[in-house]
Amino acid sequence: MTPAKPAGAATAEPYRSTVQAEARDGFGRLLIAEWTKLRTVPRWTLTLLAAVLITVVVALLTAAGTESSGSGDRPVDSARRQIIDLGHYTYLPLGGDGSVVARVTSQQGGGGWAKAGLMIRGSAERATPYAALMVTPGHGVRLQTGYKGDGAGGGAGSAPRWLKLTRAGATVTGYESADGRGWRRVGSVRLKGLPPSALAGMFVAAPDETKVRRMFGGESVDGQPSVTRATFDHVSASPAPPGAQWRDRASPGGPAADPSMDGRTQAGGTFTLTGSGDVGPNEFADDTTRTTLTGVLIGQAAIVALAVLFVTSEYRRGMLRTTFAATPRRGRVLAAKAVVAGLAAMAAGLAAAFGAVLLAAPLQRSNGLSPPSLADGAVLRAVLGTAALLAVVAVFTVAVAVIVRRSAPAITVVLMVLLLPQIVATGLPLSAARWLERLTPAAGFAIQQTVVRFDRAIGPWTGFGVLCAYAAAAMAAALWLVRKRDT
Repeated sequence: MTPAKPAGAATAEPYRSTVQAEARDGFGRLLIAEWTKLRTVPRWTLTLLAAVLITVVVALLTAAGTESSGSGDRPVDSARRQIIDLGHYTYLPLGGDGSVVARVTSQQGGGGWAKAGLMIRGSAERATPYAALMVTPGHGVRLQTGYKGDGAGGGAGSAPRWLKLTRAGATVTGYESADGRGWRRVGSVRLKGLPPSALAGMFVAAPDETKVRRMFGGESVDGQPSVTRATFDHVSASPAPPGAQWRDRASPGGPAADPSMDGRTQAGGTFTLTGSGDVGPNEFADDTTRTTLTGVLIGQAAIVALAVLFVTSEYRRGMLRTTFAATPRRGRVLAAKAVVAGLAAMAAGLAAAFGAVLLAAPLQRSNGLSPPSLADGAVLRAVLGTAALLAVVAVFTVAVAVIVRRSAPAITVVLMVLLLPQIVATGLPLSAARWLERLTPAAGFAIQQTVVRFDRAIGPWTGFGVLCAYAAAAMAAALWLVRKRDT
């Protein structure tokens, strides 16, 4: 039996460790201490301001030298500059739900991506919602929409080929057939904003023949129009208003300028369409947002210098020994330095990115451009991503500084791995340049992309992930060294 406790004896309380609470409080104190070190050195604060100022000034200079390729006083919408809506389109009004059917009997010229087929679209205006079902010499039958390039389809399907597009509300579905009797569904799309009375008809389009010359520090792009010609028969569109006549939407500078490049001829029920220019994304469009944020390439040098000195100044003066004596867990000291440097760089990045975009906008408007809106998801991602980019660069730099322990070599190493791949890539063949920009820390700058261009190496978030992986690996190496190596 358990003996009874004496009357009045104190009840023993179970032991509760205070290590975790002390650890939490200790790391908080470390953050405050590191932040105090950073903000009490005037030249480091000035360095952060310099990063912001450089980024904004470069954005203003770039905007001042930008000129619109459009005509007139109306600003050119940056979103419209990112698409191509050319080719030749012959159409009838489609009264509500219905379909358009035709056989593409022949197709000549324009290369493997020449397009001949059917299209339902909201209006004849440029950049209107559309769905196009097409025959291509090199890529079979495709269903395309949204000016995003390749869509559903593929496989065999060169001319002659039967095509059919049907509309049911906002949904447009494409079918193809070898004989006009057995139909295969190619795909279906929903067109946001498609009016009750849309247009339905035939179209031809062909991408330009483009040559890209790459050289260190830049590139030149030369393009020549490519012409395609296709013949259609067994054409029908229903329901069409009684007495409706086929109409044409020609490419700019079409038949009146050169009938051999753009036009329509009709003999009985057979139509022959000739056209040039493509329908889809403009892979050579300028990325206005990324260009506006180009100053970050220079401004990051100030961030890198700050992050390096934030570490190496303590190595040089022997102060790190005192810090480690007060906080033996060296990994926590390294983490605190990385967090403080990263947050300071992020704050500077936010000010720099927002300042560059907002202050450059009036200059862009005065030069005939419609600046990108921060309400655009891709633009906002690029601006906020720029701040995150500088934060990760600062963390990566702190790690390199711990590994190298000397200011000049650390700054050189970081700037070389961030800038050199982008410079070298401009002088390499496109395939090699893409791999270089994918596999190096320079991939992180993809977070600033808002346009899908021909030379795109990696997606925005994937590229940012590559930079984060390098930063994590560098931090792991720095942590191992700071624990094993004498200070």
